[in-house]
Amino acid sequence: MTHARQHHIQVVAHRGASEAAPEHTLAAYRRAIEDGADALECDVRLTADGHLVCVHDRRVNRTSNGRGAVSALELADLAALDFGYARTRAFWRGRDEEPDWEVRPEDPEETSVLTLERLLELVADAGRRVELAIETKHPTRWAGQVEERLMTLLRRFGLDAPASAEESPVRVMSFSARSLHRVRAASPTLPTVYLMQFVSPRLRDGRLPTGVRIAGPSIRIVRNHPAYVQRLKRAGHEVHVWTVNEPEDIDLCAGLGVDAIITDRPDAVLRRLGR
Repeated sequence: MTHARQHHIQVVAHRGASEAAPEHTLAAYRRAIEDGADALECDVRLTADGHLVCVHDRRVNRTSNGRGAVSALELADLAALDFGYARTRAFWRGRDEEPDWEVRPEDPEETSVLTLERLLELVADAGRRVELAIETKHPTRWAGQVEERLMTLLRRFGLDAPASAEESPVRVMSFSARSLHRVRAASPTLPTVYLMQFVSPRLRDGRLPTGVRIAGPSIRIVRNHPAYVQRLKRAGHEVHVWTVNEPEDIDLCAGLGVDAIITDRPDAVLRRLGR
């Protein structure tokens, strides 16, 4: 683990500490901050009445006790649901047993739908620098309105126009190059991450969409094509890998010198990296 100590790897809590608490809930993000995560990752979707909420799936069926598409529901509808619903983790893991979260919070806010605004408040009150990686989910019926609302909200927190990408505590991620283009058009200094489930032939040499400086390959890509990380590095890009949970994958990422590890288990990754 000597290499990992020499090269600082940012540890990013995927949907919060989602192994320890229900994903995308205040409870999961509080836990990630307590565990010492350097950054928090969240997915954002736009509700029918124009609020950005932290929900991964297009529909709320898996992660709550409700049904329906996020884009067709208003914030009040979502606020009435329980996103700490007991079946969430068992369903996510494809198993039937009850989830083994250590604590089920008493406060309903801890497992209610989380707005991006509330998450930004949590980060602002963290008492230390905690970065935020915001993923815009596409396709959606709201298309460019997602990025528009995102920039408006970041502006309210003074985060929309950092002096430089290096200084920005916020970055925007997406599998949609068009989404990242909209963000860069609105704020050229806000860092953007191009997420990849596979590497398209035209990007195999380490190129990324115009203006994007951070690659976000899956751990599967990194396992199967470790040399691709070096190609990205030679092209001058940072590499942020998702979703890295297993010790051997943490070691692989550390050995390749990636810049960020996105994980459901921030505490375990920090320990593995000797932090």
